Amino acid sequence: MKKYIAVTLLSMASMAAYADYKPGYYDAMEGKTKEELKQAARSCVEKHTKLNYSNLPNYWIVSDVYPELYDGLKRWWDMYSNNVYLIQNGQTGKASFSANNMQREHAVPKSWWKKGNDVEYTPAYTDMWNLYPSDGPANQAKLNYPLGPVKSASYDNGLTKVGDAMSGFGGGSSKVFEPGDEYKGDFARAFFYMATVYDDLPWAYTYMFQTNEWPTLRNWASAMLLDWARQDPVSQKEIDRNDAVETCQGNRNPFIDFPQLAEYIWGNRTSDVFYLKDQEGGGVTIPPIDGDPELTMPVNGIGVDFGEAAVGKGVSVVVQIKGKNLTAPLSLRITGTDRSDFIPDVTEIPASVINTREVYSLPVMFLPETEGSKTANLVIYDGGLGGGNNVTVSLRGEAFPVPELSALVAYEASDISDHSYVASWSAAPEIIDYYVLNRVRYFEDESEGELIECNGTSFLVEGRDPDVMESYTVYSSRLGCLSESSNSIVVAYDTGVRGIDDTVPLEYEVGEGFIRILGDAESEGFYVADIFGNVIINEDRVRGGDVYELNYKGVAVLVAGGKSRKIFLK
Repeated sequence: MKKYIAVTLLSMASMAAYADYKPGYYDAMEGKTKEELKQAARSCVEKHTKLNYSNLPNYWIVSDVYPELYDGLKRWWDMYSNNVYLIQNGQTGKASFSANNMQREHAVPKSWWKKGNDVEYTPAYTDMWNLYPSDGPANQAKLNYPLGPVKSASYDNGLTKVGDAMSGFGGGSSKVFEPGDEYKGDFARAFFYMATVYDDLPWAYTYMFQTNEWPTLRNWASAMLLDWARQDPVSQKEIDRNDAVETCQGNRNPFIDFPQLAEYIWGNRTSDVFYLKDQEGGGVTIPPIDGDPELTMPVNGIGVDFGEAAVGKGVSVVVQIKGKNLTAPLSLRITGTDRSDFIPDVTEIPASVINTREVYSLPVMFLPETEGSKTANLVIYDGGLGGGNNVTVSLRGEAFPVPELSALVAYEASDISDHSYVASWSAAPEIIDYYVLNRVRYFEDESEGELIECNGTSFLVEGRDPDVMESYTVYSSRLGCLSESSNSIVVAYDTGVRGIDDTVPLEYEVGEGFIRILGDAESEGFYVADIFGNVIINEDRVRGGDVYELNYKGVAVLVAGGKSRKIFLK
């Protein structure tokens, strides 16, 4: 089944310019090896300003936006989806985040270090080296799964995959989260940082971490992360973000400043002594040129079919490039009548990247501006290949109008047991690609969402907990477009399907744009979530007189003291 995604235009790595760190900043690492080097790295970077969780978007507007403008506007750099999230002129980070329904996402899930009912006791909770702006559905899909290669995907938005783990991966979790190839190194270096700076955390989940200062990472995890870091070297994005995060919270990620550092601690250089002078140029070893420049993939004249896409909606295909002995950057351009409808991820790839990777994956986006059959050519040249050795790849795709999709009707769940139920819904009256079931589970202080692709009008939902309330809505999908949401069906935590109408242990008033706690009541575990599982309010404790502003209108679920109620926010 084809996956359709919205457009993005990624800025590619440049291995040329590594940022300077302050003199003496890393001196403690000099002459160390293995576990002593890891502890020295921690001592160099662990001191930093603890930021406010709510204000993170106002810091990310410095560290996590594309350097190029999109239609004259800044846009968020989201490593979890290919969607375009714009920052309107004059908007603060928080205001744009709210308008775009984006979420704050922990790379290493906060539930992994939960102690009692608390996740905020450690600076890891707001550390920018573990937090990134995220697309909402992708965040909900990845939940608290470990990193790993996906064998069969239950969620795939063209960049983020979630699904069954390949054999030997997952650390005991049946499902894993696999980022896109262009970000696997970014996530690996985030996990290296967390395993170094927070090696004393009491890990509640040990999929990838062990509760010890050395080696902290489990063997399968360090091996996989090292492999990802080798395949996806430090990019210019990470170099720029390293400087930006330092201005925000006062510390750097040493695994970005020294790309080989992880090899000295966990990898193939653990017997070597670390010296700063050996790391100049980023510590990247380029294989020697031992022959003529050569490009073996793709084959000249090969064709790539992007299939069908809606006008204004992008579909991405990866073109694999393999070469060796390149002496200059490899250049790319699109030619042909419909060249504006095809967008390569980058227009230049450093020779060192091609020479050091087994295969380089180049995403090319088909983003049609008008209807009809579209053709163009991707031309790959330079690199020292010589003018007669250019490679041309033919590109083709079919563009259709944006489909009009009807809202579906979700039916009450059936065949409810303690561990499963059947969700069902009406059939779409028009041609569609598939249905999307949005399942949301409501816990005491948070909610978890999961998007499931379905080929029919019913689906067996497994892994139900009879003590946890959940709900579902349904969409239809065609050419990357979703219908409006169906009505919401609630599967209650006691007797099955019913409305959410428990008596919550406090009085409240819902007004236009706010909710106010009334009287002298006091309650723990108070939160409000929309029907998609996005948390709108999350407070450990509320008291009479507290007022919370709202940016969401519509049906929501209010939970307090373990009791829940369906409410309407206006």
